[in-house]
Formats: sequence, structure tokens, C-alpha cells
Amino acid sequence: MTEQEPRRKRRPPGGQQTRQRARQRALQALYQWQMGGLSASDIERQFLPPEEDMPAPDKEPPAIEPDTELEDATSMDQVDVALFRELLHGVMERLEEWDERIQPHLTRSIASLDPVERVILRMGTYELVERLQVPTRVVINECVELAKQFGGQDGHKYINAVLDKVARADRFRQTEFAGRDKGGS
Repeated sequence: MTEQEPRRKRRPPGGQQTRQRARQRALQALYQWQMGGLSASDIERQFLPPEEDMPAPDKEPPAIEPDTELEDATSMDQVDVALFRELLHGVMERLEEWDERIQPHLTRSIASLDPVERVILRMGTYELVERLQVPTRVVINECVELAKQFGGQDGHKYINAVLDKVARADRFRQTEFAGRDKGGS
């Protein structure tokens, strides 16, 4: 028997992937809100169909496979709906607070940022402040991935730098940096 690399355990579907999709959909919803000025409930209705309209899990697929590219990009299947709602409402309800936490770490006004980057920074700041159970690295990495997927060419670098500063300025997150900055992991 030859030596092999240790096998990585496959995580069951759900968990991390449903949270990533929730962040993606929240970014899309918040961007739409930011650009169009609709209310949170109007935006939520666009993303979350009424319960009676949700497809039944045992429903037979159509005889001809439809083009689902747009549906896949906005589908709420396999999305952590609770996290989606939390991000949507949490960012909207305390927008000024998130902007006040972000602004000192910017080189320009928050209003002059790319709209996608502005939404990602607000979402990341919300998570850093309100979701302390999620490690700082995870929050920042998720936001960097969103910026790579939806933002400008080097926007992810800016997102990374700004959110790192926001996290370091938060007194509840500072303990995470204490061990890391002294050479810990």
C-alpha cells in the first residue's frame, strides 16, 4: 500500500454553502435596495416567494429542461433564509452605524465607493459587530469572495484591508487579533 494524502472529509450539503448563498442573495437584495430605494419588505418579497408558491420537494421535473441560468442566479433553493433575512434587515436598519464604523478606514467618502463594494463593506461590518460567533477570518474571507465574484477587478483587496481595520477597531474582535499578532495562528 502506498502512502496517500489524507482524505478530506466531505461536508454534508447545507451549512457553509447555504450561508454563502445567503450572503450572495443578501448582496443582490441590498444592491437592488440601494439602487432602487424599495422597502425591505418589497425587496424580500422579490427574493422570497410566498410559502404556498414554494415548489414541492417531490414535484416531477418538466419533460423539457428549461433554460434556468437566470433562475439559478436568483434561486433561494439551498439558501439559509434566516441569514438572508438577518443580513438584509440588519444592514438596512442600522445603515448609518455601519457607515460610521467603516468611514474612518476609507481613503474617500463612503458615497464615492463602488456600489457593490459599499454593500459588501456594510454586510461585513454588520457581521463583524453582530455575529460574534463567526470568526473574523471567516467574515472577511466571505466578503472577499463576494467582491471577487461581484465586484471590480481589485475590489477584493480593498474589501480585505478595510474590513481588517474595522475588525481591529471593534473591542469585541480585538481578542482574536491578540494571539494572531503575537505569532499565534
